[in-house]
Amino acid sequence: MSFLSADGVSHGYASRRSLLRHHPAPPVLEAVSLDIAQGETLGLLGRSGCGKSTLARLLTGLETPRQGTVRFQGKAISTLDKPGWQAFRRQVQMVFQDPQSAVNPRLTMADIISEPLIHLTDLPRAQHPARVAELLDAVGLAHRLARRYPFELSGGQLQRVCIARALAPRPSLIVLDEAVSNLDLHLQIQMLELFTALKRDVGVAFLFVTHDLRLVERFCSRVLVMGAGRLVEDRPVTSPLTLESPEGQALCQAVLPAFPAQMTALRERLTIESVS
Repeated sequence: MSFLSADGVSHGYASRRSLLRHHPAPPVLEAVSLDIAQGETLGLLGRSGCGKSTLARLLTGLETPRQGTVRFQGKAISTLDKPGWQAFRRQVQMVFQDPQSAVNPRLTMADIISEPLIHLTDLPRAQHPARVAELLDAVGLAHRLARRYPFELSGGQLQRVCIARALAPRPSLIVLDEAVSNLDLHLQIQMLELFTALKRDVGVAFLFVTHDLRLVERFCSRVLVMGAGRLVEDRPVTSPLTLESPEGQALCQAVLPAFPAQMTALRERLTIESVS
């Protein structure tokens, strides 16, 4: 049984109207089906506007598909009761591309990271500061930043706070919607090292929503390629990664700078661990 799946999911947004004519909006997703296994590292690859972020929001329950079903451990999330929904929210976390819009500007970093501890776990309040400090260490941030507000942090620091918040309830799946693309290369390597350790030690699954083929090639075990609201390719990741669909080939042909030796070493270690 899949940990998280989509079955024939279609979605769209309201059409535009003007005084003179009606402009029907094209569908964003059309009959998309996929499965994510426990502990899997899956890449969702596609160009901007192809529908991959919308699919991520449907998979995490932030939006409801117009057609089709999203299932969590075999149950449609639309039918989950309150305990079931809380279990889903605890086990499936998401990190967005824009950290500024994903946090409350009136809360400190400690408050932001503590939100899922309060609402999704039974951890006593007295133990929250220690857990926050542990999470700040995990994402490479100083403890003193726990008292800061979002406007006092850089974009990269705030994104790492969002990653720490996602890690707080110890989820089974983390959806990363271009969540490391805006980090500099050093921080990308640091975050991928953290994700690798989580996958190895506790079996956390990841869905990387990205347009960066390099990231998929070096961290994911399977890749889905999207184009115009549809899944057009599903294949295991090889090094070098070769894709057959026109959308995948266009991404392969994009000129991107090579990753340094640290990234190559990370990919080699992941390959060895997956075989052993």
